[in-house]
Amino acid sequence: MRRTVKSRSFGPLWAGALCCLLLAASPAAALDRAAVERQFRGWLEQTVWPQASRKGVSRGTFEAAFSGVALNWDLPDLVPPGTQPQTPKQQRQAEFGQPAKYFSRGSIDGATSVGRQMAKRHASALAATERATGVPGRIILGIWGRESGYGRVSIPHSAFEVLGTKGFMSTRAAYFTDELIAALQIAEAGHAPAGVMKSSWAGALGQPQFMPSNFLKYAADGNGDGHADIWRSEPDTIASIGTYLAKHGWQSGRDWGFEVRVPAAVSCTLEGPDQGKRISDWEKLGITRISGRPFPEHERRGEGFLLMPAGRHGPAFIVTPNFYVLKDYNMSDLYALFVGHVGDRIQYGVGDFSAPWGSVGGLYRSDVAAMQRALERMGHDVGGADGLPGFKTRRSIGRWQEAQGRPATCFPEAAMKSALR
Repeated sequence: MRRTVKSRSFGPLWAGALCCLLLAASPAAALDRAAVERQFRGWLEQTVWPQASRKGVSRGTFEAAFSGVALNWDLPDLVPPGTQPQTPKQQRQAEFGQPAKYFSRGSIDGATSVGRQMAKRHASALAATERATGVPGRIILGIWGRESGYGRVSIPHSAFEVLGTKGFMSTRAAYFTDELIAALQIAEAGHAPAGVMKSSWAGALGQPQFMPSNFLKYAADGNGDGHADIWRSEPDTIASIGTYLAKHGWQSGRDWGFEVRVPAAVSCTLEGPDQGKRISDWEKLGITRISGRPFPEHERRGEGFLLMPAGRHGPAFIVTPNFYVLKDYNMSDLYALFVGHVGDRIQYGVGDFSAPWGSVGGLYRSDVAAMQRALERMGHDVGGADGLPGFKTRRSIGRWQEAQGRPATCFPEAAMKSALR
């Protein structure tokens, strides 16, 4: 999004500082881009082509893939030749800010209403995939809706432009180079003509948003035409999502999780996939389903895990191992929760979570990272000082609060900044 700034008069010192800031923010601005483009073409020939050829990619496929492709200078995290990686400014990240934003009225209702239409339209493909993989159709629909709006969201970029640019000059160049080779293998196999190989700005392909290496492992032919076309074929998209989840360990017959009521006597520090108990044991601690219904008997015998994505400031859940299979698709607790919830709304007509999301979050990642480093110095395992409040950070905050004699809320709050620094 481009903002228009109204003209006003500033002093010469401010203007000079602005000039320096703009130059610092755009290290590529002073580069000879034509020269860098020539280096890019040389890199394709000298580095990419030999690797692709060894993987069975023909010269014709290689040339078709890069015909008309140039560097995309608008992509994030680029490190052009002769420059150094730039430290990002303080930033907010909605997915790990206020959890309520992830469950906005529009996104939930849209994914549900269109998902119900898709459930009817593609009932046969969904049923076939569920029989083959054990993954319920509602879960596949939840992922499909979140990733690409059931194929309705525009996927505008050339995969070869994105992966080529990021393989040549990004902070993770080796990773994206490998993904570029995988994309060439996909084109060689004829799953999609070069012009149809569209991706996100990060190189994720098609309606399920698979990285190319994941396509090679998990993409499936759902309509029997011999190809796995995740750009234009809904049956292939459905089969591919189901195959991915099945191969990551989806347990057929088990749910993803249940919203629960957690008594004040049960500490939020019990959260996490490494602190599982039989669901019947969680019941013995006083945890009950919000609905008032008992846990299904087969679930009571299975392992469950406490999930409190906003600590004491939001809804709580007992989740199954299948929840963490959903996290293999995207490593966000909120993503997996969104998928499971939308799937339940599509199939069962459930309403919103009973407990509201509190007004939490909104901190800069740098603020959370400072808290994490302070907790690490105290001996806590926060899962890395990355500024993202995952379960290890949440429960570490709760343990610190309990040690301080405070009520444990298990979520970073602005009031903690002065004490955790």
